[in-house]
Amino acid sequence: MSEEERHFEMLFEYAPIALMEQDFSAIRQRFEALRAEGVNDLEAFLQNHPEEIDRCMGFIRVVRVNQHTLKMYGVPDRETFLSNLPHFFRDDMRRHFREELLALWQGALTWSGEGINYTLQGNPFDVLLSWRILPGAEETWQEVLVSLEDITARRNAERALEASANRLRGLFENSPISLWEEDYSQIKAIFNDLRSQGVEDLRDYLVEHPEVVTACMQKIRVLEVNRKTLELFGASSVDDLRAHVDRIFRDEMREHFARELVHLWEGELSYEAEGINYTLQGEPLYVHLHLSVYPGSEETFERVLVALEDVTSRHKAEEYLRYLGTHDVMTGLYNRAHFQDEMKRLNEHRSVPVTLLMADLDRLKLVNDTLGHDEGDKLIRCAAEVLKAAFGANDLVARIGGDEFAVLMMNAGEQDGREAIARLETLIRLNNRFYGEPRLSLSMGFSVSQPGENLELAMRRADTEMYRNKREHHHEG
Repeated sequence: MSEEERHFEMLFEYAPIALMEQDFSAIRQRFEALRAEGVNDLEAFLQNHPEEIDRCMGFIRVVRVNQHTLKMYGVPDRETFLSNLPHFFRDDMRRHFREELLALWQGALTWSGEGINYTLQGNPFDVLLSWRILPGAEETWQEVLVSLEDITARRNAERALEASANRLRGLFENSPISLWEEDYSQIKAIFNDLRSQGVEDLRDYLVEHPEVVTACMQKIRVLEVNRKTLELFGASSVDDLRAHVDRIFRDEMREHFARELVHLWEGELSYEAEGINYTLQGEPLYVHLHLSVYPGSEETFERVLVALEDVTSRHKAEEYLRYLGTHDVMTGLYNRAHFQDEMKRLNEHRSVPVTLLMADLDRLKLVNDTLGHDEGDKLIRCAAEVLKAAFGANDLVARIGGDEFAVLMMNAGEQDGREAIARLETLIRLNNRFYGEPRLSLSMGFSVSQPGENLELAMRRADTEMYRNKREHHHEG
């Protein structure tokens, strides 16, 4: 052996990477036989004859290996290695060896890919395998140089990262609240443009230019949503939701979205509020919103996480409690407490005349005593319906006692009061024509209060007028 040959032998033997010299000539001969049998598409052939992969694996002849290879496979010497080849080259190796066969079939002289081999002790390890058919052996495949790099640490890290990503994905996908990943970068671009124009106070600017709020709403790009979001908003898929996002972000959302924009403009990267969205079917959804700009996206707003909690049930419960606090449950009219609060407010802040009308349900006690309280309650509700029909949305109609009702008519004078009494009398006659007994009868009186006068005085005057009317009804009865 010449000095140069010895030098290259040493390079092979003690290279810091696992090297093998292999002989693929038997594989070449097998390919020639297959072609002679009419096989043109090896991939289809292997699909139908998967055992061919194992057969070709058995055709590999390892000529020699270096020291690093022995260490990698956990064997003491070459003889042990060569006698245990089926132990090393098996199972998961078949997947990447199939790709090697396809490359050889297509005439490739080199190949590189990742796979799994096994140590003598049976432990799997990940390898980056590369081979090259050496010059001069292109026709026979007798000399193939193979290098193997143990990439187990890297692949374990990748698998751990993938598992972590899958876990996070699972947490996102199966969260019990609606989660949105959104891109606000175009909103950031609008901000930058406004700053370049000299805008400093976005809050005031949006009041003067409300169209900017709409423009920013339209610039939201939905990247991903979870299952709860699809369920909550009645979407069949993420694409379905993206295609109709304008149905979700609209109307009342503008108000809290404008506040959200101001917070982002002022450098606050998280925001929390309650607002209204809509399902794709048009149903309002009351939501508690929490928005956070992802770390790393502070300058671009490219990644924003939005969490929406459906608080519709809670909102309805709160609305009902508020309703109970201001309304009479039996009639649906405002109650005495709300009426008194409104009287107090008007006494403090009023620049227009107010007409106060009082009404008392006649003969309620007689109806209760003779026909029963169910009939009496029916008569109360009937009176309430007549009062609702007689007045508009700007008038406050209240039940302030068992058989007592009161109405506040804003910016109304003597003529308005007389017309209101006339409307009520007409409606009462119509009611009695269609509903019969017990007959509805209301004693009524009104008084006009000018700005600066305490409404309690007008209420007493209206009460006096109402009782005068009741005495007339008594004599008529």
